Amino acid sequence: MSPLIWSGFILLVVVLVFLDLGVFHREAHRPSVGEALLWSGFWIALAIAFDGFIFALYGGRLEPLLADPATAISGGDAAVQFLTAYVLEKSLSIDNIFVIALIFAYFAIPHERQHRLLFWGILGAVVLRGVMIGLGAVLLAQFAWIIYVFGVLLLASAVKLLVAREDKVAIDENIFICLLRRFFPISESTSSGDFWVKTSAGWAATPMLLALVLIETSDVMFAVDSIPAVFAVTKDPFLVFTSNIFAILGLRSLYFVLAGCLVEFRYLKSSLVFVLAYVGVKMLLAHHFPIPNLVSLAVIGGILAVGIVASLVDARREAQLAAAEDRRRPEEA
Repeated sequence: MSPLIWSGFILLVVVLVFLDLGVFHREAHRPSVGEALLWSGFWIALAIAFDGFIFALYGGRLEPLLADPATAISGGDAAVQFLTAYVLEKSLSIDNIFVIALIFAYFAIPHERQHRLLFWGILGAVVLRGVMIGLGAVLLAQFAWIIYVFGVLLLASAVKLLVAREDKVAIDENIFICLLRRFFPISESTSSGDFWVKTSAGWAATPMLLALVLIETSDVMFAVDSIPAVFAVTKDPFLVFTSNIFAILGLRSLYFVLAGCLVEFRYLKSSLVFVLAYVGVKMLLAHHFPIPNLVSLAVIGGILAVGIVASLVDARREAQLAAAEDRRRPEEA
């Protein structure tokens, strides 16, 4: 891909991030579910519009210097690969939301400060994932067999997610949190929203900083799963990077949409187990029985749809049982 396209995309991300925090969300507040839904819809629409750009770029409808003439991928294939990678990353980011909610609860981060904290966490994730995607692309280019390592890694991640507890985050075991607590005093204040505060004993780290460090290090662990998964969809570094970034940029709004109703979507994590397992098998079969990306898009979408519908049906059944129990109590009294 041309350096001009890479530079243009990075500039677009910088502008979007600046407008998000510096203009539209300058004041600290807790976004309502309606506001979060609108912003989540905006990020999804932006990703779909960018997919149209991908179709034109790889299809040769733009200036020839914009696309790599050596690429064998067509505009339609590139658009399907980007969309599949985006849906995959978006679905895997749901697991981030579960962990972020636990981190915020542990450090008692006020609701009005969570948006700013998520902004900095996502900005750091953009940089870290860019580095990891570059490393993954180099490994795949140099060692074709690494795809089998990625496949096994995803299957292991699926098993780990299946048996992991949802109500526990190893905060006290995080090496960076331990180092901060060892070398710096820790303030309990989160009212200012700052990461450092001046005390009589000097500068002290706040729970905001501890939460940010934990979010960043947790994202690295999630990236170990999600980046190999995207390489199962496409080997094109530009498509891998852009699909990752668009999924991450929409993570903050998606958090405020789902944070208040995570309990109702209880089967989403189970859906992610099957998504990871499917993508792991896809990577292991890549050299012998390649699965078309349209099929992968349908399978991933179907798995997520089943998880969502099952969650809603189960939540509705429990609500009906609770309502029936409430009606029965006055009659028994």
